[in-house]
Amino acid sequence: MKKLRNNKLFVLLGVILLGLSFYSFKGDNRNFQIAKNLDIFNAIYKELDLFYVDTINPDKTIKEGIDAMLMQLDPYTNYFPEEDMGDLKQMITGKYGGIGSLITFYKAKNRVAIAEPFENTPAAKAGLKAGDILLEIDGKDLLGKRQDSVSNMLRGEIGTSFMLKVERPGEKKPLEFKITRESIQINPVPYYGIVGKSTGYICLTSFTDKSAKEVRKALINLKQQGITSLILDLRNNGGGSLNEAVDIVNLFVPKGKEVVSTRGKVKQWDRTYKTTREPLDAEIPLAVLVNSASASASEIVAGALQDLDRAAIIGDRTFGKGLVQTTRDLPYNGSLKVTTAKYYIPSGRCIQAIDYSHRNEDGSVGRIPDSLTTVFHTAAGREVRDGGGISPDKEVKSEKFPNILFYLVNDNLIFDYATDYCLKHPSIVSVEEFKVTDEDYNEFKEKVKKADFKYDRQSEKVLKNLKEVAEFEGYMDDASEEFKALENKLKHNLDRDLDHFAKDIKLLIAQEIIKRYYYQAGAIKEQLKSDDDVEEALKILNDRPEYQKLLAGK
Repeated sequence: MKKLRNNKLFVLLGVILLGLSFYSFKGDNRNFQIAKNLDIFNAIYKELDLFYVDTINPDKTIKEGIDAMLMQLDPYTNYFPEEDMGDLKQMITGKYGGIGSLITFYKAKNRVAIAEPFENTPAAKAGLKAGDILLEIDGKDLLGKRQDSVSNMLRGEIGTSFMLKVERPGEKKPLEFKITRESIQINPVPYYGIVGKSTGYICLTSFTDKSAKEVRKALINLKQQGITSLILDLRNNGGGSLNEAVDIVNLFVPKGKEVVSTRGKVKQWDRTYKTTREPLDAEIPLAVLVNSASASASEIVAGALQDLDRAAIIGDRTFGKGLVQTTRDLPYNGSLKVTTAKYYIPSGRCIQAIDYSHRNEDGSVGRIPDSLTTVFHTAAGREVRDGGGISPDKEVKSEKFPNILFYLVNDNLIFDYATDYCLKHPSIVSVEEFKVTDEDYNEFKEKVKKADFKYDRQSEKVLKNLKEVAEFEGYMDDASEEFKALENKLKHNLDRDLDHFAKDIKLLIAQEIIKRYYYQAGAIKEQLKSDDDVEEALKILNDRPEYQKLLAGK
């Protein structure tokens, strides 16, 4: 009997050891696969370096290999080698050492031009103007160099200086400027003011280190001016710091409220973020403007305020980025920005619209269909959904820009007209009084015609494709007259299109001219003159019963 028990014990121990060895093998197998593939990659590069017919650049080749690997994951996981760390720092802090100006590639000259110097920066102080064509930096010719290359040359250590030679329209000889680089802090709140009778308006363009501080400062100032309601504009705001988003929600929500939680594969990324201070104003009627380019931290703010029934969300459905990134230090002073978690707003929903872990056979990914999303509820019981961004409480369909506008902008015709306008007008009236007159617009139209402007018309392309299909399927004999009639109606008519789309074109011309004199704040004020989202927000905020009804549960 004792011998039998011993045999059973040996069998049991054997099973346990077999299970442990199998488990260990599984773990070792994954480690083996990683080591094996790293060895293969290393061996392939060494073979190429030894035997490939041309010399291989190790930095470029390995960087492209890393980028290709990361592209299989999601667009937000990126490698930053030491020389690109300035880009990562600017992304996080909004700061960089440079001159403080947007630049653009100017095709007509095959050079980069100043597009917009920012107010109170070295570019503006030195006297650079939009339209200046960059010729040389410290004697180095910039012909043919693209924006990223010139941008790297303009940036550098704070306090260092360089000589910049430019060609300015209206000037016979090139101009030279000595410019000293400064620490450039991009203001996340380029404009705030009062719209309507007593509604505050704050435009927030990014979530960098001082975003919450700047929004707080703007709100205090507006409250001192006597506002009775507020619009927070997050349109085209691609996001940034999660902590800044939480602090901005805290301006309007009581202490101790959950704003967002994160969940990842590694437990250290599982966190819950709550408001930690008393709010600046938990009662003021609030509207948040969003569109399809509002993403990440913008969606945390809009989504949390929606889930807590604290604000009316107005505009278009947001982008749908529910992923959180963390930076990890790498050897040789590089860094990896890696997606480590998903975030969930107070109702419990994650608004991530694309599942990057499930790709189609061609490698593409698609949005999660609405039919597969799940219903959640706000604090007051209103239905909201996950899986596709933040759907506004009040949708305002954004007008689609006509095709001609894209080509007018792309060919720098609006940009050039604004440059010529500024040469003729050393100063202009205030933003409130400014208007593109019929005389101005006629002048612009003449400039477009003289430039031999050509642009694609989608209707002509579709008609051409339809004719080809009709001919292939044998319908052209019976339908030839109808096609001729359509061709006549859709005939390219530049004069007609410039008149038909005059309102949209005038708006862009006005904004381009205004920012030459009043910078970015002026361009935003000009846009507010005819802003459908703002008009809808004012309508709701000024009707308190409607506002309360919008936020109430069933």
